[in-house]
Amino acid sequence: MIAIVVLVLVIAQGDDDESTTPAPGRTATSLGTTQEPQGERADLISFQLDDRSTAGIINIWVVWTIKNNSSETSDYSWDWEAVDASGTRLANGTQLDTNVQPGQTAKGEFPTTLKTVKGVKLNITSFNRTASL
Repeated sequence: MIAIVVLVLVIAQGDDDESTTPAPGRTATSLGTTQEPQGERADLISFQLDDRSTAGIINIWVVWTIKNNSSETSDYSWDWEAVDASGTRLANGTQLDTNVQPGQTAKGEFPTTLKTVKGVKLNITSFNRTASL
């Protein structure tokens, strides 16, 4: 019984890393150099907001490009958030791109509920690549 309680506590704690990473692209470091995302996360080449608003109708989308750099057909999923300059979350979501062949580039888009792109920053809060079944 005690072993089960310990196991449940270990599982419930999970990963304490509550950090987020900026949406893909080069990020500035404190030394003025740039740093590229590494590992599977580097497969997400771009992830950005696209303001398609016209004639007073708000129409803001997230758009992305993924390139499968692995040797396996892969499924990708990632969670994101859009925050304003004060850090307030304005929107969030989960995106999927499935059955991306090795070396293949895939593009996608999804509508948001954002009212503006001005001062809005995208963060990737989790990112996963798995082999397609």
